[in-house]
Amino acid sequence: MATIEMTGIDRDPEGFLTNPGQWNENVAEAIAHEAGIAELTARHWLVVNYMRDTYLSAGQAPSIRALGKESGVQIKELYVLFPKGPAKLAAKIGGIPKPHGCI
Repeated sequence: MATIEMTGIDRDPEGFLTNPGQWNENVAEAIAHEAGIAELTARHWLVVNYMRDTYLSAGQAPSIRALGKESGVQIKELYVLFPKGPAKLAAKIGGIPKPHGCI
C-alpha cells in the first residue's frame, strides 16, 4: 500500500481528527495503515461507517457494547478487526472524536 499524505488534516495529539469534515476514505486508509491495519476489509468498513454515522446523527460514538450489538459485528470479531481497543481505533479511522470511556 502506498503511503497516503496526511498534510492539511487537523489531528489532536492522539491522532484523532479534530474536524470530521476533513475525513474521506483515503484518510481512513492512512490512519488504518498507521495503526498497523494493512487493508480495510468490508467488515472494517461496516464498523467504521456505523461509528461515523452514529456520531454524526447522535453527537457521540457508540460504546463498545452498543457497537457489538448494533453494527452487525460481534464484540469478539471487533477485537480481531481492531486490536487494542476496537471502539477507539474504529473512531479514529472513522474520523470522529475518541468515544467517552476510552482510555
